[in-house]
Amino acid sequence: MESRRVRIVACEAKPRYHVWLCFDDGLEGEVDLVDLVGKGVFEAWESVEFFNQVRVDPRTDELTWGEGINLDSNTLREDVIKKKK
Repeated sequence: MESRRVRIVACEAKPRYHVWLCFDDGLEGEVDLVDLVGKGVFEAWESVEFFNQVRVDPRTDELTWGEGINLDSNTLREDVIKKKK
């Protein structure tokens, strides 16, 4: 059975490299992305101004920063669920 791809419908950058997310099924919460800062393509996040430019890509429903950084909505949803437990 194939799992349904969840959609991120809203996002907002928060302090200390957190992002608040709202999904199409009503789930919402924050994810902590600080562990990625400075690693590979995430080096760009060392600029807080760049990190704060997070948005939802309307084609893929993933989080995106510019052209090179995308984060999967299903993985992010799992992270929100784990944090709520």
